[in-house]
Amino acid sequence: MTKKRWFQWGVGILLTLFIIKYFVEVNWIFSPLAIIGKAIFIPLLIAGILFYISVPFQTFLERKRIPRWGSISIIFMTLIIGIWFIISIIGPLVTKQINHLVESTPQIVTEISNLTDNLLERRGELPEGIQEEIDDKINSLHVFAFDFGKWILQFFQSMIQATFILILVPFFLIYMLKDHEKFKPFILQFFSGHTKKWLKDTMHDIDTVLKSYIQGQILISSILSLLLFLGYTVIGLNYALLLAIFAFFMNVIPFIGPWIAFIPALLIAFFQDPTLVIWVSLITLAAQQIDANLITPNIMGKSLDIHPLTVIALLLAAGNMAGFLGILLAIPTYAVIKAIVKNIYKRRQTIKKAASREI
Repeated sequence: MTKKRWFQWGVGILLTLFIIKYFVEVNWIFSPLAIIGKAIFIPLLIAGILFYISVPFQTFLERKRIPRWGSISIIFMTLIIGIWFIISIIGPLVTKQINHLVESTPQIVTEISNLTDNLLERRGELPEGIQEEIDDKINSLHVFAFDFGKWILQFFQSMIQATFILILVPFFLIYMLKDHEKFKPFILQFFSGHTKKWLKDTMHDIDTVLKSYIQGQILISSILSLLLFLGYTVIGLNYALLLAIFAFFMNVIPFIGPWIAFIPALLIAFFQDPTLVIWVSLITLAAQQIDANLITPNIMGKSLDIHPLTVIALLLAAGNMAGFLGILLAIPTYAVIKAIVKNIYKRRQTIKKAASREI
């Protein structure tokens, strides 16, 4: 009976549930490890993103017969110059726009309140069914506004927390650039035969997926944010640079990210000059069409091949479980798991074919 598949699956499920129950009951033991892991994970994640951005330049430099230490030095000098440029030139402009936005916030809130009061006063002229529908929509809008504001606050809090642990990022990045070819051989030395080949193929697929996603999304976000900045500047929209930077981070999130970035731009346009709403909408729509038809197909292609509904479901689930960080990591994590499962399936099919030939 123990060889029956249903029995093995049942034992596996029971063991999994037991392990989950055990970890839930004694999670206080692992809380210090979780804190340490979180402190290491964020700089490791940032270093990994920088690594995938930097490794094509490292490959290019080393093809020109520049030694490894020289390519790493050039990459770090480029990063330092980029950071200096952001801090010294872009930083003051962003700070100025943030201060102006903070000063204008009370006026914006007052105008929103007046608009809401005006709509509520005229609500009595409408039929009762429509009034109830309006009440439901207003309540939904309040909940959405609160959740959106809380989410934006968490976004900036996450960025602030990350700045305190950036000291680890250069160290991780140096060793990634220096020894990244040694990682796969180090893991593969513990395996042999078909398992070694399967693991080698799986690691190659994971590396390809992460490389395609990170490099592609960063490049796409940069191009889109530049297009939005130019468009907002041409129409004279306030806080154009601030909105473009916000759009850069949001565009990293597939499908829904660009529309999240569209909301603050729409609100600012409405309170600056209602006619700008049309222009902001047209600029956003044009940027999205350029992205969908030109940028993404040429940069990303079909490297991830994930259905839009799957993406939305993943983002919603990850957002509820892990907040903004979960939203950022949902798609690459899913892509990695998909690559692993696909290789497991290939391996099982190979074993089945080999077994059928023997029979």
